Amino acid sequence: MALSTAQTGESMHSSTFASRYVRTALPRFRIPEQSIPKDAAYQIINDELMLDGNPRLNLASFVTTWMEPECDKLMMAAINKNYVDMDEYPVTTELQNRCVNMIAHLFNAPIGDDETAVGVGTVGSSEAIMLAGLAFKRKWQNRRKAEGKPYDKPNIVTGANVCWEKFARYFEVELKEVKLTEGYYVMNPEKAVEMVDENTICVAAILGSTLTGEFEDVKLLNDLLVAKNAETGWDTPIHVDAASGGFIAPFIYPDLEWDFRLPLVKSINVSGHKYGLVYAGVGWVIWRNKEDLPEELIFHINYLGADQPTFTLNFSKGSNQIIAQYYQLIRLGFEGYKDIMQNCRDNATVLREGIEKTGYFDVVSKDSGVPLVAFSLKDSSRYTVFEVAESLRRFGWIVPAYTMPADAEHVAVMRVVIREDFSRGLAERLIADLTKTMADMDAHAGKKAVAAEPAKKTVREIEKEVTTYWRRLVAGKKSSLNFEFGFPFGLDRFVYGRLCQLPTIC
Repeated sequence: MALSTAQTGESMHSSTFASRYVRTALPRFRIPEQSIPKDAAYQIINDELMLDGNPRLNLASFVTTWMEPECDKLMMAAINKNYVDMDEYPVTTELQNRCVNMIAHLFNAPIGDDETAVGVGTVGSSEAIMLAGLAFKRKWQNRRKAEGKPYDKPNIVTGANVCWEKFARYFEVELKEVKLTEGYYVMNPEKAVEMVDENTICVAAILGSTLTGEFEDVKLLNDLLVAKNAETGWDTPIHVDAASGGFIAPFIYPDLEWDFRLPLVKSINVSGHKYGLVYAGVGWVIWRNKEDLPEELIFHINYLGADQPTFTLNFSKGSNQIIAQYYQLIRLGFEGYKDIMQNCRDNATVLREGIEKTGYFDVVSKDSGVPLVAFSLKDSSRYTVFEVAESLRRFGWIVPAYTMPADAEHVAVMRVVIREDFSRGLAERLIADLTKTMADMDAHAGKKAVAAEPAKKTVREIEKEVTTYWRRLVAGKKSSLNFEFGFPFGLDRFVYGRLCQLPTIC
């Protein structure tokens, strides 16, 4: 949530359409003294919201902006259900259990007598990685205590392309980031393993970088870490942040080993509100085994009617996103998700090829990974990607521009995320609008360059200026000719400079 600052009681005027209901201005930062008609309240708010961007044209966001009307109806019907009231809403609880099982199977979690996966629904992947990180920290502390070793300096190793800073700061864990380099915008597994020490609670890999959509090499990371654990006697595990890629890789990259098939992967988070195809905000976190989630972190409450084990940072939350997630899983099935992800990938290919054909950009994202196109200007000397992004807004497109993290912050890129509701027609329209924008940017940059240069005068203007100067000399406004610098014909510096602009003299 954005952090808001309390302000004075400034008033705002009622909107045009609401003026038939309201004659006095409404306070902007204080609760009004009197009620107003519901029509007026609706119109005032609706008028202001018109200034928001169009979610379908918000190409910055990975979050779902379209669902089928039937799913919308289910969400609206459940909007007044508090998910934590499990005893009162047992069917909703059952649907969450089914979602956890489906996702666990999708990620190849072991399910049997020896190992049984567990998981929870969360408020997006932000809460999911907080819970996963907290479980790793507590398990590491318990092991260190049992060994009689210090447990006050935990650290987590991750790439600079992943945002674990909030977890590290809130839960007092040192953040050890693998810096990026130009042309390599994901965590280097070799460098990550080099940074691991006895205080490392886990290495966090990402399946779908926010910057470029790339999948990190979790298989290589696992193999290198297995070798280091064997050498040192440590037991450093892996968490996979699959917020974006968790609902992509199983469907179109089934042979890619990144999930619970790798023995050191102990937990995985995924965003249901990204490529899980649900509106914001639902996420999921799955643990390989119930032993990977320390029992002391689980709360058991019974004041709502029955024993309810919970592991969450948020107590109350809506049930509707969980219901929507279940709808999408059973409505689409494996083949339906696969078709959507392949369509997204195909549309990303069309957009990438179109952007390359403009001749202005270098594409820095890869063909595989999350379906997005990240691209940088070949020449940033006349204008920047930030100016290009701002100019695109006149067509309605919201395209983010940003710099890479350290040590690649000199690279600035734009990024277009391809979601289910971004069609091939929209991709072609964006390419056309981007082409127009670049032509305008060139023209504007040319005008600025011309304005910066001294204006060139015609031959007639120069002749007139020289004649005027001579007349002033003859009239005695200048007492003598300047021979000091040896200009020809006894002319002074000004006259000679002007005459040399005439093509027949110099």
